[in-house]
Amino acid sequence: MGDWIYRNILAIDWHRSFNPHVALLDIVLRGTIIYLVLFAMLRVTRRHSGEMGTSDVLLIVLIADAVQNGMASDYHSVTEGLTLALTIFFWSWLLEWLPVRFPRLRPVLVPAPGLLVRDGRIDPRALRRDLMTEEDLMAQLRLQGVHDVAAVRRACVEANGQLSVQRRA
Repeated sequence: MGDWIYRNILAIDWHRSFNPHVALLDIVLRGTIIYLVLFAMLRVTRRHSGEMGTSDVLLIVLIADAVQNGMASDYHSVTEGLTLALTIFFWSWLLEWLPVRFPRLRPVLVPAPGLLVRDGRIDPRALRRDLMTEEDLMAQLRLQGVHDVAAVRRACVEANGQLSVQRRA
C-alpha cells in the first residue's frame, strides 16, 4: 500500500515539471507579440481603464481565452509558465515606465485626457469618442458632488479612466 501511494500520489517527475518542452525564446516571442498587439488594439479604441463595466470584464476574459493558446503554444512545465508570466509582467512594466522616462512617448502610449465638459456645456462628440452616454457622465459628476453640469468649468476623463472635475468659480 505504501509503495502504491508513493508511486501514484507522492512521486513527482521533477524533470518533466521543470524541463521546458518548447524553446523559451519561442514563449517570450509569442508573449511579446500578443501583448503588444493587444495593447495597441486597446489603445486605439481609446477605452479608459479607471472603472470596468461588465462588458469590459467580459472583453478581457474572452481576449485572454482567445489568445492563450497563441501565447502558450503547448507548454507543460513550470519553467515555461513562469517564462510566459515574466514576459507579460515585463511588457506591462515597460509600457508603464517608458512614458515616465521618455515623455515624448507619452502621446503614443498613454491616452490623452478627454475633455467632456467645457464651461458648463457637454461635448457630445467627446462623449461618443469615449463611448459614454450623457447619463454616464452625469452619474460620474454626481459621484463628485456636482448635480448641475452648469457648475462645471471643465470635466475630463483622465488617462487612468477617472473623471476629473473643475468647478466654476
